[in-house]
Amino acid sequence: MPVPRLPFDASAPKRATNVSLNSDLLEQAKALGVNVSRACERGLAEQIAELRDKQWLEENREAIASSNAYVEAHGLPLAKHRPY
Repeated sequence: MPVPRLPFDASAPKRATNVSLNSDLLEQAKALGVNVSRACERGLAEQIAELRDKQWLEENREAIASSNAYVEAHGLPLAKHRPY
C-alpha cells in the first residue's frame, strides 16, 4: 500500500503547545497506549485538508458549474470513443 502524502512538512521541528482535551477521552487514549501528540497532528492535518478541499471547491465553483452545464447540454466531448 502506498504511503499517503502528508499535507504538512513532517520534518519540521516540534513545538510545545497547550491543548485542552476532554479528560475522559484523554484517559482512555492513555490506557490504550495512544500517542496523543501524533493523534492530534493527524486530526489537525485531516481538518486542514478538509478545509482546503472546501476552499478549492468554493474558489472553483463557477468553473465546475460551467463545465457541468456544458456536459449536460452537449454530452461528454469524447463520449463516442468510449469502449462502453
